[in-house]
Amino acid sequence: MLPIPELNNPSVCMRDPQRVQDILMSMQKSGSNTLQVISDFDMTLTRFAYEGKRCPTCHNILDNSKLISNDCKEKLKELLNTYYPIEIDSSRSIEEKLPLMVEWWTKAHDLLVEQRIRKDLLATVVRESEARLREGFQLFFNHLHEHSIPLLIFSAGIGDILEEVIRQAGVFHSNVKVFSNYMDFDESGVLKAFKGELIHIYNKREGALLNTGHFQELRTRPNVLLLGDSLGDLTMADGVQDMENILKIGFLNDKVEERKQSYLDSYDIVLVKDETLEVPNAVLLYLTGNK
Repeated sequence: MLPIPELNNPSVCMRDPQRVQDILMSMQKSGSNTLQVISDFDMTLTRFAYEGKRCPTCHNILDNSKLISNDCKEKLKELLNTYYPIEIDSSRSIEEKLPLMVEWWTKAHDLLVEQRIRKDLLATVVRESEARLREGFQLFFNHLHEHSIPLLIFSAGIGDILEEVIRQAGVFHSNVKVFSNYMDFDESGVLKAFKGELIHIYNKREGALLNTGHFQELRTRPNVLLLGDSLGDLTMADGVQDMENILKIGFLNDKVEERKQSYLDSYDIVLVKDETLEVPNAVLLYLTGNK
């Protein structure tokens, strides 16, 4: 019998419920001071759709804003139409997709740099956007903060926009750390480049390993709750040293039938077309002894 009633929700699929139960019990026994949460952002902590309409990712928030010319919007849309079908194509291997994803992200970032985006306008762009965190986000962020559990958000999006979304939602707490693509502004506050190595959907492992200092600080937290919405997100915890348990929860938002099996093979819990954080929250409450 699974210790969390929410795991019987109709959106929940598990290949091996017994294994999920064993991991949960082992993690709960270790105590919440051994736990860290590693999560993707776009379409994992944010909604995939709302009232039948797709919600924007960090890139979309910028792409759809008045900071971008119509000509640039067209070009970005062409890139999306070319590369997104490749990203979610289950018949192609990750190795095959990798160079194409780098190509997409690099071209998109180059287009954004040409737009001479001003730093002081980003907050307004986020405020005017349709960005929506998943239902239950307050409990998720606040509970982690109250229990001093580190939340690492790993995103192939734009860090400046991502931080603004959680800041405006009132949940950018001190336990939150973000690894993402950050903008580099010149002295007059105009975008001139993106900083450091490109983080895209399939190189989060490298990003994790580059930031071993962060994981070093957390080596007393060998239990990981991982949240993602793509198979590329599964490597986000590869920087964790001496891991004891990992429970992987995957949001399957799109192309459900053709991708369901690969998600069930890779994630412990798969949430099909679930726009809430109800299940992750129930897991957190259980692991911190609130159930």
